[in-house]
Amino acid sequence: MEGKVLARIAAIAFVAIAITATVIEMTREEAPVPASTAPALQPSADPLRATLRRCQQRGEAASRDADCLAAWAESRDRFFGRTPASEAPQRPGDQ
Repeated sequence: MEGKVLARIAAIAFVAIAITATVIEMTREEAPVPASTAPALQPSADPLRATLRRCQQRGEAASRDADCLAAWAESRDRFFGRTPASEAPQRPGDQ
């Protein structure tokens, strides 16, 4: 019987410690996180972005607009890292 009593006392002590730790954790107040004072970076004005936004707002009509088609081509070239067609070096025989 001595072993059962010791096991019960250990179990009660474990539960008491667990409850105490839970109560302490629940009553602890979090310190407020200080706000960052660093200025936010402002991206430089990109005319391509403004053109793409205008084309987006035009909807289906933009698919017939030469400026929108050119802006989409330039955006694709930037994304894929290609040299735009107007700046691409001409190969001999291309005319």
